Amino acid sequence: MVHPSLNNFTLIGINHWDAPVEIREKFSLIGERKRLFLDGAKREGIESIFVISTCNRTEVIANGATTRELIRLLTTYSSGNLDEFHKYGFELEGPRAIEHLFKVATGLDSQILGDLQIVKQVKEGYELSGSEGMISGEMHRLMQHVFRAHKRSRNETSLGQGAATVAYAAVKFAVQTFENLHDKNILLVGTGKIGKVTCKNLINLGASKLTLINRTRDRAEFVADKFNLEVADMERLPEQIADADLVIVATGASEPVIRPEHMQPSMENPKFKIMLDLSVPRNIDPNVATLDFVDVANMDMLGDVTDEAYSKREEEVPLVKKIIEQELSDYQLWISEQRVVPTIKALTRKFEAIREDEFQFFRNKISSKDQQKIDNLTRRIVNKIAAYSIEHLRDHHQSDDVAKMVEDMFKLETEEK
Repeated sequence: MVHPSLNNFTLIGINHWDAPVEIREKFSLIGERKRLFLDGAKREGIESIFVISTCNRTEVIANGATTRELIRLLTTYSSGNLDEFHKYGFELEGPRAIEHLFKVATGLDSQILGDLQIVKQVKEGYELSGSEGMISGEMHRLMQHVFRAHKRSRNETSLGQGAATVAYAAVKFAVQTFENLHDKNILLVGTGKIGKVTCKNLINLGASKLTLINRTRDRAEFVADKFNLEVADMERLPEQIADADLVIVATGASEPVIRPEHMQPSMENPKFKIMLDLSVPRNIDPNVATLDFVDVANMDMLGDVTDEAYSKREEEVPLVKKIIEQELSDYQLWISEQRVVPTIKALTRKFEAIREDEFQFFRNKISSKDQQKIDNLTRRIVNKIAAYSIEHLRDHHQSDDVAKMVEDMFKLETEEK
């Protein structure tokens, strides 16, 4: 009999700790690629799996698949190859894989400690797989503990205090360069999730000359109306870049949005400018960085620049790790108890079948007005008798001998058999 176990979990990934952005973008699974990946996993017979895909990581966690299978899938449905994965990637199995997932979801493994966005990205991957029917009962229960650990880390510690996001780090990076954003011409390309947060952070830190560009103008206008900002068409991108002191790009495009040809007006009248690329894959062509009047910064160059908020969050790490230990321990207990669940279900079915047979035998001898009362009475008696056996099974869930004794005693046939 195969029992549920923590050892059935595996996790592989590429992230910012070991892989530079030019490698991470190769393994990125965004948009349709993620669905194709899940379809491929389904064809391989993998029943429980989901992907975490962010600007800093592409990680895959599964229940009931080998790391070799996951690596093969990732290299098949991304642009990365096997040699690159073995050089920059990592593989985790069993409790180590689960502990890593907890650290990711709580923000302990993030480039920006306590990252406020990461749990949303974990949920997106989990919910997408759930909509495809690719989350097992064991995985579902695990994620409830993971999300509870995240919630507790915010409620019971100060890890979530301060503006711990990549968007905020990008804006602080710009402030450290320019000192004052009030008189700087700023161009924000992309008004998706990160773009909107970046826009709000820019305004909060004093930016007033801010222009928005988005591939869909309506979305840019929606954000601009909230803050009384300017909007430009994508066709005006080269001219807007030339006017800007700071360009921030945060789109979900799978290829560069700003290419060398967009820099032509800037080259005709060059002035120093900072260009921040918050996207993976990168949205600013690396060749743009060769221009001597441009400093291009990508995700790897931001670091955690959230000033004193970082040190305050760092002090909370031991408390968050304690929460993770507690939630992982609770999940491990639940997994262990699943060993006896088939026996409990079989026992419950057997007792109910006996009760129903006897009730049907005496049904014609009972007045109709008393049948409901007797039905309820016999059900309560059977449930109370079964409760003692079920409690004993749960108390001894680590012993196969106890389950076997109950199965033999009541001649049970479990679904697994």
